[in-house]
Amino acid sequence: MTAAGAMLVALAIDAGVGWPDRLYRAIGHPVGWFGRLVSLAEAALNRSHHTPSFRRAAGAASAIALILLAALLAWLVQSLLPNGAAGVLLAGLLAWPLVAARSLHDHVERVATPLVTGDTAAARAAVAMIVGRNPEALDEAGVARAALESLAENASDGVVAPLFWGALLGLPGIAAYKAANTLDSMIGHRNERYRDFGWGAARIDDVLNLIPARLTGALIAVASRARGPAFRTMRRDAGLHRSPNAGWPEASMAGALGVRLSGPRMYDGVPSNDPWLNPVAGDPRPEDLFLGLRIFRRTVLFTAALLLLAALF
Repeated sequence: MTAAGAMLVALAIDAGVGWPDRLYRAIGHPVGWFGRLVSLAEAALNRSHHTPSFRRAAGAASAIALILLAALLAWLVQSLLPNGAAGVLLAGLLAWPLVAARSLHDHVERVATPLVTGDTAAARAAVAMIVGRNPEALDEAGVARAALESLAENASDGVVAPLFWGALLGLPGIAAYKAANTLDSMIGHRNERYRDFGWGAARIDDVLNLIPARLTGALIAVASRARGPAFRTMRRDAGLHRSPNAGWPEASMAGALGVRLSGPRMYDGVPSNDPWLNPVAGDPRPEDLFLGLRIFRRTVLFTAALLLLAALF
């Protein structure tokens, strides 16, 4: 079975149909199924009376166990697939739910459409679906900035990274990555509840995204019409980001669009004085979201081209 070919099939299906609402209402989504296991582990092992050292050890152990479980189940399924083109197609079909290009594009488009018409309230409601900060505190530029940051970061987390690990390791690779990323999104927070329990999950996710995040930043730069500024901004500012990985695609997007991203914001009422990426530029305008979506679509096409080359050679 050609793993890269299977990932190309998965990306093609996702780009074409996403995860249809009718299917979601009928069976939910595999990430949601896995999320319930994470919630059960967290409820059992992350109690207030536990010591910080116990919570850290229990969180790391449960993260490793759940990631290995996802990889093992995917390996068992993969071992049952036929050889040849049929196996590639079936593997791609099974990997399809773990790619989120269409969903990400549609969510950001739902922010951009009302924002360009001046309906900031509707744009705030839409951006609340994809970011963790309080949308009511965001002005027009803040909404655009939040959506662009989410678009750039999740171009890596939701598209390039799962396909990268899937192309390398097949279904076990994409399943293990998606498990780690889901764990990080659920418990890898720096607040009082998750600081210790989610420490291991956050570190694992950081390691798995080291290469894909940088690859995504490069793809965004190549996909833009401002390749030079995108690469220069990425090299200069990526390390300023609070995340060791998210700064690469975000800084590249900032340079590609000629806007500033990141910067000070509020999380759960707590101010975070993050530095700006591309600080000499101005705030993004509503129409920059559509330009960002165009770059994202081209990034997805370049990702598909890399998968095709890997599958052929």
